[in-house]
Amino acid sequence: MGWLGPAELEALRLSLRVSFWATVVSLPLGIFVAYALARWRFPGRQVVNGLVHLPLILPPVVTGYLLLLTFGVQGPIGRLLAEVGIVVAFRWTGAALAAGIMAFPLMVRAIRLSIEAVDPRLEQAGSTLGASRFFVFLTVTLPMILPGVIAGAILAFAKAMGEFGATITFVSNIPGQTQTLPSAVYAFLQVPGGEAAATRLVIISIAVAMTALLLSEYVGRRAAQRVAGS
Repeated sequence: MGWLGPAELEALRLSLRVSFWATVVSLPLGIFVAYALARWRFPGRQVVNGLVHLPLILPPVVTGYLLLLTFGVQGPIGRLLAEVGIVVAFRWTGAALAAGIMAFPLMVRAIRLSIEAVDPRLEQAGSTLGASRFFVFLTVTLPMILPGVIAGAILAFAKAMGEFGATITFVSNIPGQTQTLPSAVYAFLQVPGGEAAATRLVIISIAVAMTALLLSEYVGRRAAQRVAGS
C-alpha cells in the first residue's frame, strides 16, 4: 500500500487491530446471548433484548459518554480496573471496547436468526440420548449455525471498522493510539490539503464495508441452502 502515507497506514493498522479484538472478544458472549434469546424463556427476556439492541438506537456519542462514565478512571468499573493497572479510557483497548459494543447487536441478530432456523427437535433428539445441553450445543447446534456465526462476525468486524461516534467520545482521537480509520478521515478533513488522504481512507472504508456485506450475503445464502437441504 505505497499509495498510503505513514499516518494513514497507522490508522488502518490500528483499525484492523481494534476491529479484530472487538470481534474475537465479543463473539463468545454474542453466541451465548443469541442462543438465550432464541431458545430460552425467562423473566426480563425482552429487557435483555432491548439492552442488546440499544446501541443501534442510541446516538453513538451517548454510548461513548456512558462508556466514559462507566469505564473512565473515575467510573465505577474503570476505578476498579485502574487499581490493578488496567486503563481502557483513551487507549486502543477502549476503542476496541466501544467498537465491540456498537457492533454487538449486528452480531447477535445474525447468530440468533441462524439459531432460530435450526429445528429444535434435532437438539431434543440429542438430549434424549443422554447428552448434556452443552454437549448438544457443541455437536448439533454449533455446526449448523456456523455460517450464521461467521456472517455475524463479519458484520461485526465491518461495523467496528467504521465506528466513530462512541470511539472518539470514549478514547478521543490520538494519532498512533486511538486514531482509527473514521477518526483519521475526520482529522484529515480538518486540516488544509488533507482531502486527498481522507479520500483514500474513504475508499478503503467503502471497500471493507462492501466486502463484508457481500461475504455475509454469500454465507447467508449458503446457510439457507444447507437448512433447505437438510
